[in-house]
Amino acid sequence: MDYKKFLYEQKKREKVLKAKATKVVVKEIRFGPQTDDHDYDFKKKHAEKFLKDGAKLKAYVFFKGRSIVFKEQGQILLLKLAQDLEEFGKVEQMPKLEGKRMTMFIAPKKTK
Repeated sequence: MDYKKFLYEQKKREKVLKAKATKVVVKEIRFGPQTDDHDYDFKKKHAEKFLKDGAKLKAYVFFKGRSIVFKEQGQILLLKLAQDLEEFGKVEQMPKLEGKRMTMFIAPKKTK
């Protein structure tokens, strides 16, 4: 009987811990290396909303075909986004090239 009571208490504790745990939501925003100002502003507005809602942001530049020669433009674009979203979140991972994608992660700032 004692062991059954122990198992019951343990399950109860695990259930409470599981209820308190928060699931991390990751939202993605995709850019091209030659994304125009209006498109950039539109996507930046969405990124702000995601960060305000408490989701992490994965912004990436996708290089199609021979556009891989514009690596610097992609990096500049992502760093500009990080600078514009500085008040809403902080950069978790700086822009990094992985195959045909340059990825950057931004985590939301804690709100009190």
